Amino acid sequence: MSCNCNKTKRSYHFNVTEVVDNKIQETMSFNFGGHHDLAAMADKVAASGTFSKKHADELVLGVRLLHHVLKKYPDNELFKEFAPQLKAFKDSLKGRFCEG
Repeated sequence: MSCNCNKTKRSYHFNVTEVVDNKIQETMSFNFGGHHDLAAMADKVAASGTFSKKHADELVLGVRLLHHVLKKYPDNELFKEFAPQLKAFKDSLKGRFCEG
């Protein structure tokens, strides 16, 4: 999925926390980079009215992160059947929310 995509390198930091017994605990922390403007992509999806802003954010982030892992491990047996389906799904999302 690619909306407002140019070759400008962007860097994001994700910090995932969990609340346990009313205390926040960090569970994951990682950097993610690329040339996609995740916020602009999510805004376009949300602006369509198909999803709430929260769910548009989750969709865009989930697809981008999953796509990134598949690109890093293209020969992994786990992804053999799924990779073409993800590509078709991304193309469908792009056509629906990001063209024009």
